[in-house]
Amino acid sequence: MTVLAVPAAGRTTATEVEAAAARIRHHVVDMCAGAEGGHLGGSLSCVDILSVLYFDVLRVDPERPHDPGRDIFLLSKGHAAIALYATLAERGFLDPAELAGYGRRGSRLLGHPTRAVPGVELPTGSLGHGLALGLGLALSARMREAGRFGPRRRTYVLLGDGELQEGSCWESVMAAASTRADHLVAVVDRNGLQLGSPTERVCPMEPLGERFRGFGWDVREVDGHDHGELRAALGTAPWTAGRPGVVIARTVKGNGVPAAENRIDAHYTTLPARVAARAHRDLSLRKAS
Repeated sequence: MTVLAVPAAGRTTATEVEAAAARIRHHVVDMCAGAEGGHLGGSLSCVDILSVLYFDVLRVDPERPHDPGRDIFLLSKGHAAIALYATLAERGFLDPAELAGYGRRGSRLLGHPTRAVPGVELPTGSLGHGLALGLGLALSARMREAGRFGPRRRTYVLLGDGELQEGSCWESVMAAASTRADHLVAVVDRNGLQLGSPTERVCPMEPLGERFRGFGWDVREVDGHDHGELRAALGTAPWTAGRPGVVIARTVKGNGVPAAENRIDAHYTTLPARVAARAHRDLSLRKAS
């Protein structure tokens, strides 16, 4: 097997990553203004994470999406698919014009991602399974490559914090530590809200970092909207030989759109035209400031 050359991380400047994140947020608002609506709050909360990953960390190439040497990304919180679609479009995997068909009959851009979309590794969205899938892919890479083809690929899995209420997540946490899966990196979008209530009201998880450490994981806790902090954590993984890593990214649900920030009812919404127009104005003002 021949591994194709995969572009290294650090292809773009900090300013370019910020600009990409701004465009992605506008795409998310547009998709939520469509007839089907979308998961606005949880998509906006993870835009910065996705932007840093795809524009500054992941070794991926939209011209060769199946390159065996690529890094792997899984969106375990599959309901944030619109944020992933927008990111893939900005990164060159999709024509941005395709985003306008999200959720429509015949479109491959469904409510949860599927492999029909270039850059999507596996279908996700049944919460609690993404980390186990990521662990399997990380172990597969270790078994197949064993260092023969240069740096072993890394596997990143983005989870929602409400998703961590699933027992299967913690079974995967234990299994990853016991198998010393050090090229597996979990990223928790810790926005504190889920459908219907704050996550801590349903199932208290804090101190979340200590829980992961107790299972043998290496932990980094960052501001999930600070690109510098995200880059420093995500881009340097794996951090410790033999230990899987987790980045707990503290985020704001609905980030960038004041009317949606920290609001439970922004979990899924169809934006009226006037509300979408105001959201676009707010995002533009945010960029200008």
